[in-house]
Formats: sequence, C-alpha cells, structure tokens
Amino acid sequence: MIRVLLAEDQQMLRGALTSLLSFETDIEVIAEVSDGQKAWECIQSDVPDVCILDIEMPNLTGLELAEKIKNDQLPCKVMIVTTFARPGYLQKAMDCEVNGYLLKDEPIDYLIETIRKVMNGEKVVSRDLAATLFMKEQNPLNEREIAVLQLVKEGFTTSEISKKLFLTKGTIRNYLSTSIQKLHVESRQQAVHIASDKGWL
Repeated sequence: MIRVLLAEDQQMLRGALTSLLSFETDIEVIAEVSDGQKAWECIQSDVPDVCILDIEMPNLTGLELAEKIKNDQLPCKVMIVTTFARPGYLQKAMDCEVNGYLLKDEPIDYLIETIRKVMNGEKVVSRDLAATLFMKEQNPLNEREIAVLQLVKEGFTTSEISKKLFLTKGTIRNYLSTSIQKLHVESRQQAVHIASDKGWL
C-alpha cells in the first residue's frame, strides 16, 4: 500500500483528489491538510511514502517543504502539483530533488500513474514543462550579489546586511546597484522579485 499525504489549500480540490485516490486499491491517503506547517508536522510523525504538495500554501510552501524533507533526509517521495508553469519554480523543485512536478490540469489518471512511478524510483515532470528544464537562464549575479538580495528578501536593512556580511554599507549599496543594473530593473525590491522568480534566490 502506498501511503500518501496530500497538502493542498483549496478545500474542494483537496477533497476531490482524496476521493479519487481512495478508489485505488494500492493507494491510501493517510492525511490531507490545508497548509504547509500542518503538512510538515504530519510528515515528521507519519513519514508517508509519497507527499503530494501544492506549490503555494500558507505558512510553508511546497518548495520549502521539499527542501526540509531533503535536508532532514526523510525517505518520503515528493510530488509538487501546481498551476504555475514558471521555469524558476521548476528549477527550484529540481534543486530540491523532487520526484514529480505536475501541472494541476493533468488528468487524474496521470497523477495516479505518477504516484506509482515515483514509488518505483522514477522522476516525472509534466510534458508541457519538461522543455523548460533545458531553457534555464544563466544567472548573471555573483555569490555576493545573491547573498545581499537574499537578505533583502528576508527583510533586512542595508545597515543590518552590512553587519551580517561584515561589509561596509557602501559596499552593500554597490552590490545592490550592480544587481539592479544586471537584472534591468529600477529597485532592490524588483531585483529580489525577478531573482526569486527565476529560482536564483
């Protein structure tokens, strides 16, 4: 029996998927939750065989959960389901070593087939997304620029960042300025948004 945890914040979709999966004789939904934190608690206590995670959920996203599962070396297989066909999301998922990455408009039979495939050690990416893996944009930012933007994303001020990285405020401003120029945007917030969307942060 394949023990499945389903984490999806849309109640109707979550209920429908649970009902459809219950018809399969070799699949059991052991938990269905509406947010990432509840999912993480269930994953730690019940250690399901397969975690089906929505990419955008309250508290913890599917990608953040995938990273936690990887870092804690839990044996769960991870499948991300999403409405978003963004290359940045897909690349982040691949970096987290997820086993499946599916669009929500795939047929239910494809989802069920994927559950069985990932249990057998296969990796599955929705056909419409597979091509984007080969279209990864080159990241123009260097390590310092990425580190600075990551701290901006986390809400730190220029002064706080300078203390954290042991650099002067002027140097931090220079890194931010070059990041803004490289990404062809007008502000540090826009730079963070672009870099995050492309999976560089």
